[in-house]
Amino acid sequence: MSPAGSGGARRRLAALRRRLDGLGVDALIVADPDNIRYLTGFTGSSATLVVGRRRAVLLTDGRYRIQAARECRGIARRITRDAAAETAGIVEEWGASRVGFESAALSYGRYERLRAALRRAARLKPLADAVESLRLIKEASEIDALRAAAGLAALGFDEAERLIRPGATELEVAAGVEAAVRRRGAEGMAFETIVASGERCALPHARPTMKKIRKGELVLVDMGVRLEGYNSDNTRVYAVGRATRLQRDVYALVREAQERAVEAAAPGVAAEAVDAAARAVIRKAGYGRRFGHGTGHGVGLKVHEGPSIAPGSGAVLAQGMVFTVEPGVYIEGWGGVRIEDMVVLTGRGCEKITDAPGGLRVL
Repeated sequence: MSPAGSGGARRRLAALRRRLDGLGVDALIVADPDNIRYLTGFTGSSATLVVGRRRAVLLTDGRYRIQAARECRGIARRITRDAAAETAGIVEEWGASRVGFESAALSYGRYERLRAALRRAARLKPLADAVESLRLIKEASEIDALRAAAGLAALGFDEAERLIRPGATELEVAAGVEAAVRRRGAEGMAFETIVASGERCALPHARPTMKKIRKGELVLVDMGVRLEGYNSDNTRVYAVGRATRLQRDVYALVREAQERAVEAAAPGVAAEAVDAAARAVIRKAGYGRRFGHGTGHGVGLKVHEGPSIAPGSGAVLAQGMVFTVEPGVYIEGWGGVRIEDMVVLTGRGCEKITDAPGGLRVL
């Protein structure tokens, strides 16, 4: 059984219930599919979870009757064609007058249907991160799942190294990598695989194209897999045929920035201080304006979640958090280097789940 569908679901629901008073509500409507999976183990694409002080009910439609029964043992379930009306009935049944909803997950259309169904029986209150704040700290089973996803992704990078050669297209490499991990059990990709070559490496989120890889170019591969609901996210950079002095120097600089960030991370440290540690190295080398994104982000059921390791982040690091450390330097007309690894924060500091090569690999 996946970590999100284990017996831990009851503990997670209990933890959420204990937060309802602090959130100022009697019940919470959970609409985000990943949050529903986290709290119940349900993996279907259509569901609403209503959480009250003593009970929780999962609502889904007839397509998922068998699946919900198998995945959500011990959690009350109702099959319905009208989730808004069913939710309103539950809220009235419980006597909940203050009802929170996930403002980032509930569409305006669903909100309007829910408001109409409730009439004036309850006041709706938009809430942000009510469940996400629980997900910040990963349980041991979740960390194991993230390690497994990263391990599978490592096989994908092995395939990338086999495929990257002069004359191969970026799309050819991306397709080969994705096929390799799917054959080995990946549920899917965490995001569209990035393969960029030459000066296109200066585009942090470049989409692979029919551009052919040439000797002497850098190739950047950013790839993640999803396994048992949990994601990986790593970036590797390779030189093709030979590496220039500048390519090696920029790679070494980014690697040093990553190392300084990892060293700075510890429980109780502000996330923005970790970002600052990486940014200081790159700024000192004269490339500060060439590093335009945050140093990292949390990884879990979503490939991008809290904590944000970036300037202005209000997050404070805590033991059990899993996040990426991914500084980069991007030079228009030349290319770029990003090195991205996943780490888990322990009582002693950062433990790397993945580890990029110390030097630039030449293929």
